[in-house]
Amino acid sequence: MKKKLRIGVLLDSNEIPAWSYTMLESINASLSGEIVLIIKNKAGKDDKKGFLKRIFKKRKAILFFFFRKIEKMVFKINPDAFEVKDIRDILSIDTIEVNPVKTKFRDIFNESDVNKIQNYNIDILIRMGFRILSGDILKIAKHGIWSFHHGDNKVNKGGPAGFWEVFQNWSETGVILQILTEDLDGGIILQKSFSSTDRLSPIKNKNNYYWKALSFLPAKIDELYYLGEEVFFKRVDEMNLHPQFYSNRLFTSPTNKEMITLGSKLVFNYISRRVNSIFYFEQWVLLFRLSPTNGISKSFFQYKKIIPPKDRFWADPHVIQKNDKYYIFVEELLYSTNKGHISLIVMDNKGNYSKPTIVLEKEYHLSYPFLIEDNGELYMIPETKNNNTIELYKCTSFPLKWEFEKVLIDNIAAVDSTITYKDGKYWLFANVVRNKGASSLDELFLFYSDKLVSKNWTSHPQNPIISDVKQSRPAGSFFIYNENLYRPSQNSSKRYGYGMRINQILELSETNYQEKVIDSIYPNWERRLLSTHTINSTNNLSVIDALIKRRKYFY
Repeated sequence: MKKKLRIGVLLDSNEIPAWSYTMLESINASLSGEIVLIIKNKAGKDDKKGFLKRIFKKRKAILFFFFRKIEKMVFKINPDAFEVKDIRDILSIDTIEVNPVKTKFRDIFNESDVNKIQNYNIDILIRMGFRILSGDILKIAKHGIWSFHHGDNKVNKGGPAGFWEVFQNWSETGVILQILTEDLDGGIILQKSFSSTDRLSPIKNKNNYYWKALSFLPAKIDELYYLGEEVFFKRVDEMNLHPQFYSNRLFTSPTNKEMITLGSKLVFNYISRRVNSIFYFEQWVLLFRLSPTNGISKSFFQYKKIIPPKDRFWADPHVIQKNDKYYIFVEELLYSTNKGHISLIVMDNKGNYSKPTIVLEKEYHLSYPFLIEDNGELYMIPETKNNNTIELYKCTSFPLKWEFEKVLIDNIAAVDSTITYKDGKYWLFANVVRNKGASSLDELFLFYSDKLVSKNWTSHPQNPIISDVKQSRPAGSFFIYNENLYRPSQNSSKRYGYGMRINQILELSETNYQEKVIDSIYPNWERRLLSTHTINSTNNLSVIDALIKRRKYFY
């Protein structure tokens, strides 16, 4: 059997945050990596100093110091990525304590400590402590020191993590995994990802993308182990082919003056949203167009609205045509229950439509009723994330009767499963939440099978094939235009389901996946539209959904 990769961990303390604890636990339980050494900083963390000393040290940013304390009390996060855990509960291995030479910003290991570490034949060092590392320690592991930068290194270098994105009202928050080099700004990127920025809370923003990012490192270790060095680093080289320039300032903790300005804006935004919610509510509605020619109707200002009663919303339209009628399956959610079911709206070729009829309801939430025909049968794959499954339903009496057929994939937190058939295989795309506490908007996974009605779905080796809130989550069925295959996806960078992207499939195989964004759709054709996040068509009918602002009953 192939030997596992030998992993070392650089720490400031045995007490580490929950996200780090979960990550190391995952690595040590894998078939590809084994943690064999802890390298601990004798100096430890600065926050071991007394409270008054810390206050004095942070006096120029004291308001930020207290803001973080207050925010933890106001915004409760669960699960908490920063809950303190003891690494000794899962690792009982050799530990080397080092006392690096400190310059103003950097930690430099002395020769004797480097020699001790060298004896362990480390393949990868994981930096979860210390400051900026320099010197021979960067070369001691065969594949270098792997480290997170919790921010988009094209936009904000420095810190604090997750803070400036909220206060500067940036639509997305980035994170990268990189191999450290002597060039502080020139790390070798292993993975890059983007999440939607929380609009009010830095700690909620930070919690979300820390939970997501912890899976990057175990997955990359697996990838290196199974692909081998040559193929793995060829992909890394391709990712780092071009120079990256940075033209923003180095971000640091906000000064007291900055905190007053930024805090005032945040309070104003919070109050505005609360006042607005007294008079208005947001509702998903449907829009459609019957065009004289087949194919997706591309001018959205021509679409007509189907607006539900004020006690519910309709979203995620999927459509099929039979017997000169159009059958539009939608998620219907009553605000009183906050649980979705699948309903059907029938439309004739003049645009007249029926009231919705419930066709599928479970004790758990259902949405996104993806439709697929196979071997003369019609199937539906509704979103069943709350049941931790991807489920297939068969239409036994069209269009109202649907019966459970099979669980395609079990023990998975997946949303918006969408299948296309190509080259003799079924390709299932779905956004997956790998860690509780992370968002369902960010990471697209791909699975494939020789049969639709099967439990034998293979995970693609590049998973997640997309890790970007602007492009990952499915937004409707694949379609062909001028002999090219396209995948609609959600763009949730500004808010959930804000817009859509149309992606051309360049390569789809068992080993490689590649797509290219060729167009974007935004809710700009009418003033009161807030979002649009699903598009489907069949023959002459195109249907989308949109989020609108509506007045409440009493106003």
